[in-house]
This record gives sequence, structure tokens and C-alpha cells, in this order.
Amino acid sequence: MNRNDLRRVDLNLLIVFETLIHERSVTRAAEKLFLGQPAISAALARLRALFDDPLFVRTGRSMEPTPRALEIFALLTPALDSISTAISRAAEFNPATSTTVFRIGLSDDVEFALLPHLLRRLRAEAPHVVLVVRRANYLLIPSLLASGEISVGVCYTEELPANAKRKTLRRSQAKLLRADTVPGRLSLDDFCARPHALVSFAGDLNGFIDDELAKISRTRKVVLAVPQFNGLGTLLAGTDLLAIVPDYTAAALTAAGGLRAEDVPISSHTYELSMAWRGAQDNDPAERWLRARIQMFVGDPDSLT
Repeated sequence: MNRNDLRRVDLNLLIVFETLIHERSVTRAAEKLFLGQPAISAALARLRALFDDPLFVRTGRSMEPTPRALEIFALLTPALDSISTAISRAAEFNPATSTTVFRIGLSDDVEFALLPHLLRRLRAEAPHVVLVVRRANYLLIPSLLASGEISVGVCYTEELPANAKRKTLRRSQAKLLRADTVPGRLSLDDFCARPHALVSFAGDLNGFIDDELAKISRTRKVVLAVPQFNGLGTLLAGTDLLAIVPDYTAAALTAAGGLRAEDVPISSHTYELSMAWRGAQDNDPAERWLRARIQMFVGDPDSLT
């Protein structure tokens, strides 16, 4: 196909194709693109004719891509990223007047402890923008970025999509939270003997501190697991429960009163809180502005030295 033949290709079809690859469902693709299912089905029929391949084969409730579809996807992704970058570079962004909708992913600790400060700054500079926050963690953020459901995320990260970029914002230490009035810091024996509360998105009863304890043949007992940090202070109040949280979360929780924070009575390594974003939007003026504000008001340069 020469470039003149590209005139008969509707770019919207390629967006539908990419979304179907991620969602594996006509229904979910329609929801994601704010289109009706008949429109997605019609687009799929045109895609099959364009590429002369079934592209997707129904397997149970999922639509699995054919080998040809995966080959096309591998070629299209960098091309669509390049198109997006070229268009975004030509765009202008004025935060004072912009009505841009930003979709970001935040882990629960970041949303609870760090988002309020960032939001106040965003509202001051860009009072008409809209911020949509999705819950993210190291398990969810790769698919959220790859599918375009978010443009940037802040959490602890591991594997990311090949076209994603990442920047470390801060390194955090674990802090021990307690609501009792017993004076002095807890010893390791007291720490292990007391009941613990754990914030766990997946409902696990083990955290990183348990791995550290295992290295010295010690254990603790978790008696409460909750999915978010909001309300943790209320849950600890009037109990002998302990909780391990990131230092910036401890600062937010103790500021409300009724809790105190201290160092954990066991050595543990620092954890890097990162900002990750889609490579296709690396040079988008609006996204660059947002990432700069995130780095400024969520990051902690002192912790990186």
C-alpha cells in the first residue's frame, strides 16, 4: 500500500482495533470509546475486510486476537503513538482557561496523603480542568497505561508497558502508627506481640514487613486487613492495634490527632514512589504541565539525595 492508499483508511478504525485488543470485548470497547455496540461491530466488520483476516475469534466470553491481529497490533502501536505525539506537539495549553480532562491513576496511599496538596495547586492554576482519579497499584498500572484509561500514574511500580516512561518522585520509609498512650517506643518483642492492622488492596494478610521479620525468624499477627488508608486512624483509636504505613501517609494520619508515629523496630529498605506515563504523551503540553505539578507537589527531592 502506498501513501495515497491511506486515504481510504479511517483512523478511527485503528483506534477501535487497538481498544478491542486491550478489552477483548465488543461491549467493553463500546463503553471505553463511548460508542454503541452496533458501531463497534460495524467497525470490526470493516477492519476484517481491510486486513482480510478474522482478527478476533470468540472464546467463551472473550474475543481472542488471531496471530495476524497481534502482528498488526505490534506494528500499529508505535505508529499511533507517533501520530499522537505529532498532534500534541502542535497543541497549545493555557492552564488558566483549559477545560482538559486529565485521567490519572493513584495508589490509595498517594490519593489519601498527597492528592489534597496537589489538588489545591491544580485548582489555583487551572480552575476549569477536570481530574478523574483511578485506583492504581503495581498490578493495575500497566494495563491502565497500555489501554489509555490513564495518561499518568503515581504508585510503586514494577513492570510497565514497553512505551511507558518512569521517574522516581520520592523514597519513603515505613513508619509505625499507634493510638495507645503507653510511653516510649516499642521494642521488637512488643511489636511482634501486639495485634496489627494491614492496609491491603487485595486483602492479603502479609506485607513487606513480614518478609523482613522472617529474615530474623520473627513473626507478627495481623488481625485486621482493610482496603484503604482513609479511616485507619478511627480504626486504631482506642485499641492496641499497630499499623505500618509509608512516612508521608503517617504524616497525614497523625496530623488529624489521636495517633503517633515512630520508627519501625526493625531495619527495612526504602521504597521508591514513581510517576509513570504513556510515551505517546511525553511531549503533550498539557500532560507535561500536569507531570511537572505532580513532581513538584507529590515528589520529595530531599528523599532522593
